[in-house]
Amino acid sequence: MSAIRLLVLGAVRQHGRAHGYQVRNDLEFWGAARWSNAKPGSIYHALKAMAGQGLLVAHDTAPSEAGGPPRTEYELTAEGEAEFLRLLRDALAVPVQRLDLLTAAVGFLVDLPRDEAVALLRRRVRALEEWREEIGREWTPGAGEDWGHIGEISGVWLNRAEAEERWARGLIERLEGGAYVMADEGDPWEGLNPSAPG
Repeated sequence: MSAIRLLVLGAVRQHGRAHGYQVRNDLEFWGAARWSNAKPGSIYHALKAMAGQGLLVAHDTAPSEAGGPPRTEYELTAEGEAEFLRLLRDALAVPVQRLDLLTAAVGFLVDLPRDEAVALLRRRVRALEEWREEIGREWTPGAGEDWGHIGEISGVWLNRAEAEERWARGLIERLEGGAYVMADEGDPWEGLNPSAPG
């Protein structure tokens, strides 16, 4: 699964109700087009598709005073809220091969209570430890075995797992030390959203 679903649901959720340009502006602020498939066309397509799936409700607003067409604003339905939280929790807890999904989840980390975020990251660390063990046991050439350049694949996996584990342990430590305002502590987005009304 790509990160676009999580990104769009999360951006709409931040605003309560948002039009496509606001979502696009938020994701551009994050640089999401560089590390995910969050291009303008895919953002608008995702908004319409998720409205069709019942995850968002679309509201037509009045035409702009400048004479432009009415904008469609979107807000999460109960199903959309549940899907956002499911995607966020899965992306934080389960190591996946797609870095864009983890990156999107880290961007919305503060939408969870602190204890839950730490618990999900601890699950991620355990899964990474298990993955490293499996790499060593199943995907690493044994003594006297020559897998040629194919043996390098396990090196890529192992290095990524080790780096991700170090990062996750560091984030757990920072969260346990009180870093960031989390969902159960106040407004985690105050001052961070470039297109938030204010």
